[in-house]
Amino acid sequence: MILKTKNKVSLELLFISQKNKNMNIFEYSIKDIVEVTSEFGVNPQRGLSTKKATERLAKFGFNKLSVKEMSAWHIFFRQFKSAFIYLLLTAMLITMFLGEMADTLMVFLFLAINTCLGFFQEYRSEKTVQLLNKFALPRAKVLRNKKVEQITADLLVPGDIIILETGDKIPADVRLLEQENLMIDETVLTGESVPVFKSVERLKKIPLSYHQALNLAFSGTDVLKGRARAQVLATGRKTAFGKIAKLVSETKKISDFEKGISHFSQFILKLVGVTLVVVFVAHLLIDQNGVGVFELITFSVALTVSVIPEALPLVTTFSLARGAKRLAKKKVIVKRLSAIEDLGGIEILCTDKTGTLTKNELRAVNTYSDNAKKTIWFANLASSFELKKKIEPFDIALENGLTPKQKKCIKTIIKLDEESFDPKTRKNSALVQDKEKTFLISRGAPEAILSCCTDMGREENIKIKNWIKKEGEKGHRVLAVGYKETGSLITKGDDFCRESEKKDFTFAGIISFVDSIKPSAFSAVKQANDLGVKIIVITGDSSEVAGAVAREIGLIDSAKKVITGDQWQKASEKKREEYLEKYNVFARISPEEKFSIIENLSKRHTIGFLGEGINDAPALRIAGVSLVVDSAADIAREAADVILLKNNLEVITESIKEGRQVFANTTTYIKSTLASNFGNFFAVASASLMIDFLPMLPIQILLVNLLSDTPMISISTDNVDKSELSSPKKYEAKEIIIIAMIIGLVSMVFDFVFFGLFFRISPEVMQTNFFIGSILTELALLFSIRTKSLFTKAPRPSQSIIWLSIMTIVLTIGLPFTSFGHDVFKFVSPSMEHLLLIISLVIIYFIVSEMVKLWYYKKKATI
Repeated sequence: MILKTKNKVSLELLFISQKNKNMNIFEYSIKDIVEVTSEFGVNPQRGLSTKKATERLAKFGFNKLSVKEMSAWHIFFRQFKSAFIYLLLTAMLITMFLGEMADTLMVFLFLAINTCLGFFQEYRSEKTVQLLNKFALPRAKVLRNKKVEQITADLLVPGDIIILETGDKIPADVRLLEQENLMIDETVLTGESVPVFKSVERLKKIPLSYHQALNLAFSGTDVLKGRARAQVLATGRKTAFGKIAKLVSETKKISDFEKGISHFSQFILKLVGVTLVVVFVAHLLIDQNGVGVFELITFSVALTVSVIPEALPLVTTFSLARGAKRLAKKKVIVKRLSAIEDLGGIEILCTDKTGTLTKNELRAVNTYSDNAKKTIWFANLASSFELKKKIEPFDIALENGLTPKQKKCIKTIIKLDEESFDPKTRKNSALVQDKEKTFLISRGAPEAILSCCTDMGREENIKIKNWIKKEGEKGHRVLAVGYKETGSLITKGDDFCRESEKKDFTFAGIISFVDSIKPSAFSAVKQANDLGVKIIVITGDSSEVAGAVAREIGLIDSAKKVITGDQWQKASEKKREEYLEKYNVFARISPEEKFSIIENLSKRHTIGFLGEGINDAPALRIAGVSLVVDSAADIAREAADVILLKNNLEVITESIKEGRQVFANTTTYIKSTLASNFGNFFAVASASLMIDFLPMLPIQILLVNLLSDTPMISISTDNVDKSELSSPKKYEAKEIIIIAMIIGLVSMVFDFVFFGLFFRISPEVMQTNFFIGSILTELALLFSIRTKSLFTKAPRPSQSIIWLSIMTIVLTIGLPFTSFGHDVFKFVSPSMEHLLLIISLVIIYFIVSEMVKLWYYKKKATI
């Protein structure tokens, strides 16, 4: 007997476990209550026994959103999984090997900055999922062993019967068994601000989104009004929030900045590696004429250091920090510094409608009625006027429409009974007592109210339909109101909900509401067009309202150009791609659909996404740049890269401009340093095979590297050409490498001219003159490549670039004349004739570089 009981329990748990594993929560909407409770092996009047609850807890685990936590050490060591970090580590080891401690410390500084920034960013992001636990209800009222008891919410299991009341936060995903005027706020889950009136009736078809599942309630949402008895369907990570947590924890964000730098690093590693092997082997095969193997090794590794852009982390950090400071003045807080550059690369900006494009404040604007004041009054009587704090947007707007006298009078009204909004009838009703009169009032969709009113003629109905159509085209929501006097006093609790009582109503009127569009929305759309950024609205609101708002701000030319969540779900992959390219407005979108849209867009574009609710967390994690408003939920704030203290699109477009400026300065450094370094690298490597001494000593190569980087670091402060702000920017390794290689070839040709002019005189003369020429040509290139146009059309260089360049020129020319330069770096004092020749060559180099640059960008523009 005991064995049979154990087997029965095991089979029951196995069945429930399998159902949980393969469960689509929406499937329970089409099952009746008896079917659902039987499936979970629970008597709704008794609840689970303590024994069964314990067994299920062992099987399904605690009702909490626990995730595998990443250790700080794991996150720290993960920072070193980068090709660029390998370059910096190699450079540091090489300089240490050469005994150049100053260079070693500099590279170490660059490495430390890069690693620490990455570590703190990732460590903070790993805390994101943990914040989801804040939305689990600490305690829950559960029916166990025929008794209602309070337990901690983490002890709930599938099959538990729980009691929900006003003010409760729902602790798990549940199927409603009984309900009384139950109103739930699902904003944090769906993004839709309108509360949902729930029902216990089975649905005819499986809902496709949360707002359609009227007989289900979901973990983390709030009970605004009413009470209910419900059965737990899913707990922990099987809940709606659990799925969101799973998406958040499994989503790895790699910024476009990181991708671009990785491409550069891999290219440099491969190119340098192949070239050095060829040069080294060639030296061994060719007679070295006195150049020893150790000296050759030292020369080769110093040459390697010279081509690595080790100051890149410092340049980008300075640029990003400067950008972050400027954005802070514009009420934009940047959490992930590299997000500033990613802002500049945004091609598509995805945003919600409510609170961003609109003010999220409904306002009654028009009334179709013979007595507007009376219509507003009756609409208020059918609201939650007895509650001190109103959450339903219509109720708030209606209260604001009352006169001071009406606001005083409504406090004397007694609500005898009410019937919550029913999606089937599309209306709600209230029975109220006003002094000696009792009124039955209904409000809701115009067609639902008009069908109950007997005082409406055919012509009047046509007028009303035309008025409603015009209001709908404006994006206004409409609410019709009807009433009738019952003729006698009814005591509270009497049944007034009979259908016979809901006929012969008098038509009071129709009220239209608007969620006003923010003035900044209009200018933001225009700015986005000027910046080449496409705006896509993703909202939980209806397609009619979303379409009307988008049309009014100039985002679309017809309010009908809207895709709904239902259409998205049913579409094939190919059709979805068409939707993403063709449409700018997506309405009635669930969190999973929002994530899917962002994920699909991210495959082809750089995405910026503005969110604020818990439901936005997965999409925020996967977007190229994730933005939230300051009032956003904690989980959204933690998942975000950027926090906006002002909730409007105009702030974002300004941030995109700032990002493009940072991008422009960083790419200027990359182009300049790659072109110069590659030119010198190949020239020195090739020349070492043609002459009987080293073109430059290892210590001289490192000094060139150090001095040329000094003004380069100040690029972060430079003024940017306006042409750099006109379109989205991203690190296209191919394009940057091509221009760098073309200019690098010019540099290499001039390097050979230097060799040809001075190598016959003496090794020391050639090395000294080549040292001066190398640094001066790098500075000349910096001033040329700041703009794609003629250098005279470029904005004035920043003071930092000018003064650091002057300082570098003075040091470069002056050092060879000092005893320190003679003793330490083996320089000789150059003659005045040689200096004039070097300066002349630098001027010619600058002119040729300008011509090549203009030719390249002109040709690129015609392709």
